[in-house]
Amino acid sequence: ERRRDLTKVAGQYAESARVAIRNIRRDGMDQIKKGKADGLSEDDQKIWETEVQDMTNRFTKSIDEVLENKQAEIMQV
Repeated sequence: ERRRDLTKVAGQYAESARVAIRNIRRDGMDQIKKGKADGLSEDDQKIWETEVQDMTNRFTKSIDEVLENKQAEIMQV
């Protein structure tokens, strides 16, 4: 029972990390939109938006993998 509780806590930490990543993504996208207003070309805007999204996906996937490994480790007897 204690192990299941610990896996839930690990899941909560992982969700907090995902929320932080989404907030950083939002801030990055806002900066890119500001850049467009300041003269950033539309092509450059698309490139940077794609780069930010790729990084977001990569780090979110990394968090999911670490969580899976940690939950397996916790449940191991």
